[in-house]
Amino acid sequence: MKPAILSIAPLVPDCQKQLEATYDVHRYDLSEDKDGLVASIGEQIKAVVTNGGRGIARDLIERLPNLGVVTSSGVGYDPIDVTACNERSIKVTNTPDVLTDDVADLTIALLLATRRNLIVGDAYVRNGKWGEKGPFTLTSSIKGKRIGIAGLGRIGRAIASRLEPMKPELGYWGRNPQSGIDYHYESDLLALAEWSDILIASMPGGAATQGVVSEKVLEAIGPKGSFINIARGSVVDEKALIATLGDGRLGSAGLDVFLNEPNPDPAFRALGNVVLHPHNASGTMETRGAMSQLVLDNLAAHFAGKPLITPVN
Repeated sequence: MKPAILSIAPLVPDCQKQLEATYDVHRYDLSEDKDGLVASIGEQIKAVVTNGGRGIARDLIERLPNLGVVTSSGVGYDPIDVTACNERSIKVTNTPDVLTDDVADLTIALLLATRRNLIVGDAYVRNGKWGEKGPFTLTSSIKGKRIGIAGLGRIGRAIASRLEPMKPELGYWGRNPQSGIDYHYESDLLALAEWSDILIASMPGGAATQGVVSEKVLEAIGPKGSFINIARGSVVDEKALIATLGDGRLGSAGLDVFLNEPNPDPAFRALGNVVLHPHNASGTMETRGAMSQLVLDNLAAHFAGKPLITPVN
């Protein structure tokens, strides 16, 4: 018999077809009666397929007594209750590395869109204001600015490598200074924000980083500064972000992530100094395909009794 899989989030179509050909897949994501589905097949489930946005909570894990592995398409795993998995020796996997380049690319696009007013400029041409009112408002160069990266992991380093040719001064925040990195280092996030013209959040989500980009941090970036977030919505005090953007204490922001996805706080829509993007930094066909394939490869390794390729725990 094929192992039973609970699908909380689908893979890309080709990989989803392969998943359904190889395993007995139960579509939790499509079920109108999720509780009923779990009640009827929960004991059969040997693996879960999810992603970094949906994860899996303790209460669902506890209803799957024979669960052996949770495979997630995404680098972040904070929505997965890893503690609950550890208590039952359930393995967890994610998909690091394969999404690093596309996330870093999108970060640069978001930064430029924010700093150079690309969205407003597009509208300025489309609505005829260029011809009516003349040249567009001047913006601000990246060259010579101080850009702080909050979290210099795989993605943070990839962002920094793309920024270097633009000739800003780079700095970063983390637990400890990294060997071989000569960027400006701050052990305190507030100090990095005070140093920075632009602050980029690229740290993991979860309890350890919840709200670390506080109102004081946002104020420290300043009325001419920008905050870019491609990490998690949870890392910033979102009410403070809306307030500081609204009253000018923070100059601008570019956001790929939000607290309440896919329905972020509607107050963002009224702000003209923020660029909004629907949590899609890794959203290319190539990268999502590679992420889905890595999920399949981790599942295959698990059921073959081989070491997992990208274990979390």
